[in-house]
Amino acid sequence: MTEDAVVDGPERNLELLTIGAFAARARLSPKALRLYDRLGLLAPAHVDEATGYRYYRAGQTERARLVAMLRQLDMPLARIAEVVEADDGPGAAELLGAYWADVEARVAGQRTLAEYLRGRLSGRSSEMYGKFTVETVQTPAQVVICEKRHTLADELPAWIGAALGRLEEAARECGGVAGVPYVAYHSEVSMESDGPAEACVPVADEAAARAWVERRGRSWETAVRVEPARRLAYTRITKAQVAHPQILAAFEAVEEWMAVRGLTATGPCRELYFADWAVTGPEDPVCDVAFPVS
Repeated sequence: MTEDAVVDGPERNLELLTIGAFAARARLSPKALRLYDRLGLLAPAHVDEATGYRYYRAGQTERARLVAMLRQLDMPLARIAEVVEADDGPGAAELLGAYWADVEARVAGQRTLAEYLRGRLSGRSSEMYGKFTVETVQTPAQVVICEKRHTLADELPAWIGAALGRLEEAARECGGVAGVPYVAYHSEVSMESDGPAEACVPVADEAAARAWVERRGRSWETAVRVEPARRLAYTRITKAQVAHPQILAAFEAVEEWMAVRGLTATGPCRELYFADWAVTGPEDPVCDVAFPVS
């Protein structure tokens, strides 16, 4: 006898299907159903203790097909479980939407990275840099509160978000945010070099800012200073282009533009974040990559 045998006994009264019959109804293979069982995504309605045969109810068909389709989206098992266990359809649809937004953001970043690598590998760096529009802008003197940290590239995005969030919260005690928040790089940040990087938020009240730093102490390497008026050479990039290492193409494009015009960097390079990261899409402009120049 095999698992595809006809169900005898009390199971027949429960309208159970053998694994073969259920697989045919769900348009899946018995092998796939056994895998879903092992992964905890679709348990049989009944397992015969004597034979180990699996039996399913007809009502499980929709879940089986849903699991199969979600796996075709390369959705991680944990997220598939969240979708199929959702209490209602709209909730499951929202979970799927969130996952797919993550996929699109990742693919957009990978597309940008592939373009960057093609340019490097083919020796067409100048052509690659030509995709960036570089301009200059004059910025006024401003008081900034800062948080500095040594960090590697893979830790950098999370730290930037957290640090700028802390500083923007602190800005409420310092007269409010008075300019575009930015991150300055005092040395290279990569998978081998840890900077340091410095998150900075311009504020309106210098005295209040210095009082805030005194209260804060050294716990987050905080500081306050007056940044002089500067001329910045910059290019604007999208959310997808912010990821490392593809953002390096933007920095290199600005450096090449500066070299052609005989401009010299007069301070650390920086990323100015002018958009709300949480509500922007992969192709939305979110950041200016800049160098102070003279």
